Amino acid sequence: MHVLITGGAGFVGTNLTAHLNRLGGHQVRVLDNETLGKREHLGDLDVDFIHGDIRDREAVSEALDGIDAVVHLAADTRVIDSIEDPRKNFENNVIGTFNVLEAMRDRGINRFVGASTGGAILGEVPPPVHEEMVPHPASPYGASKLAVEGFCSAFSASYGLRSVSLRFSNVYGPRSFHKGSVVAHFFKQIMAGKPLVVYGDGSQVRDYVYVENLADGIVAALTCDFDGAIQLGTGKPTTLNELIAAMREVVAPMTFEVEYRDFRAGEIHSTYCDISRARDVLGFSPRMDLKEGLAATWAWFQSR
Repeated sequence: MHVLITGGAGFVGTNLTAHLNRLGGHQVRVLDNETLGKREHLGDLDVDFIHGDIRDREAVSEALDGIDAVVHLAADTRVIDSIEDPRKNFENNVIGTFNVLEAMRDRGINRFVGASTGGAILGEVPPPVHEEMVPHPASPYGASKLAVEGFCSAFSASYGLRSVSLRFSNVYGPRSFHKGSVVAHFFKQIMAGKPLVVYGDGSQVRDYVYVENLADGIVAALTCDFDGAIQLGTGKPTTLNELIAAMREVVAPMTFEVEYRDFRAGEIHSTYCDISRARDVLGFSPRMDLKEGLAATWAWFQSR
């Protein structure tokens, strides 16, 4: 299968490319504007790299030449940034995704797997979150991802596009040094001898999924007989304080301080997901537990 990964020079994209290389039988092309991910992050992986932006319709169309399926990862995913500049978030996420869907329709490509989110789309709802919950986005980022899922549904119903929106929980793992996500950020702070800053009291709940497990789910979605949203995580709630405690064990004998500050507006306090649909549709079963995954991630950070 010839697969285009938009945003493929980023954290999930580089891990997915490596995963597809190991599996064999896939030719991978990456389209990335290198705003966050960089070409060099792909290292010596077997990949055809194209520098381009999903907001550029012509660049998207050219990148789709000879492609069988698209994994759409390119997006502006930072909640706080979306609150500060909602127009930029809309243009990157909604217009950019529409360009990909429209170009796929023009070229007759009908297999689309997109990165989405559960917590930001659904808002502050009682966990575990699942696909049938009514959305109440609490940030422009969440609203943009809900709009994207709407367009995916419309293209499936109107044009026969086979579209799966994978609602990622909090992804962590190797190749994430450039990321601002909590695990990567905390490990970088620890390495620099700086305190970890927690906004709130640390009781916030998240669902942390190891990137290699996530890649398994993405690959399964490329060939599944399903259209719609699927929650992809572990189904296990972890508070921020529990995450920090696990990190203390992993980085020992190194130590670090924690500073607690006021909770930030627009962020969801507690979310983790019900992965029943992922199990049923994708055969998804995350293999890596949190402490083991943190240890593997920490080892990668130390080795770079």
